[in-house]
Amino acid sequence: MGIQISELVPRKTIKIEELRGKTLAVDAANTLYQFLSVIRQADGTPLSDSDGTITSHLSGVFYRSMKLLENGVKLIYVFDGEKPEIKKETLSQRKKIKQEAYNKWQDAKNRGDLTEARKYAQASLYLTPEMIQETKELLTAMAIPWVDAPMEGEAQAAYLVRNGDAFAVSSSDYDTLLFGGPKVIRNISITGKRKVPGKNYYMEIQPELIKLDEVLETLKINQEQLITLGILIGTDYNPGGIKGIGPKTALKIVKEHKTFEKVMENIEWTFEVPSKIIFDFFNKPVIAKTYSIKTGEIGKEKIKEILCEKHEFLGERINNAFEKIEKGKQQMSLNRFMKR
Repeated sequence: MGIQISELVPRKTIKIEELRGKTLAVDAANTLYQFLSVIRQADGTPLSDSDGTITSHLSGVFYRSMKLLENGVKLIYVFDGEKPEIKKETLSQRKKIKQEAYNKWQDAKNRGDLTEARKYAQASLYLTPEMIQETKELLTAMAIPWVDAPMEGEAQAAYLVRNGDAFAVSSSDYDTLLFGGPKVIRNISITGKRKVPGKNYYMEIQPELIKLDEVLETLKINQEQLITLGILIGTDYNPGGIKGIGPKTALKIVKEHKTFEKVMENIEWTFEVPSKIIFDFFNKPVIAKTYSIKTGEIGKEKIKEILCEKHEFLGERINNAFEKIEKGKQQMSLNRFMKR
């Protein structure tokens, strides 16, 4: 879900070519949920093989990653680790919402209402441990490194950027900024189009670059005030935030009261989790400072084994993706030669 501060955050539209040669730390959970949500049939049924095993996430990971690699963009996927205890309420709410959405999805399918069916299907999706494990196997075969975070993947991805192992975090959520991510890339897609949630049409999109230092400078606040602002609006650890406080009001409050402590003295906190614990979770996130980033050669046969033999992907499309990668590498080599 993430914090809702889009109206406050300055961003710069960029072209995918500007990311050539750069590495993105991909928020794996956020990205996989996008694929599960969008890659579906008209009635909301996810892409599946003949055994009924969902493959939407594998399709999204393979084709988007291959397109990015073709364009010279390197990737590191970062997966969530242990679920924080302070997220328990949010997870409980989400489980209930998903079940209600699933029931409405089935009802809409039975009525033949495809628009409603797809909307509720997208809200009922689950990311299972089996999906995550197979995604890791596919990434390994694609020679794309991945890292397991001890807790929140966004926090670990933000650290990879601060540590110089990635240029930016690739995520549609803004939580990365609260975790201290210096740069965030949103809308990382080659097609330039994205399905509008709950609608039967696509909108034109372009990648956006958000820089933390520019956010703080524009809003005239510091990092601790940004975290406080996020908590007022609502995070995954206090869903919904403080009643009646939106982004603009929250910004006004943090500027007026300056410190987290002063802000909390002037609001009514009704959540089970103490506000200071949430603040500290963002300000000093649980991350692994030691991790391994290994790359190798693409294992074409292993990829075909996972996608084609096991899940019935078309071999011709897989081969076409490989050919485009090779052409992309040749073009990059030619460009470097011509610049000498």
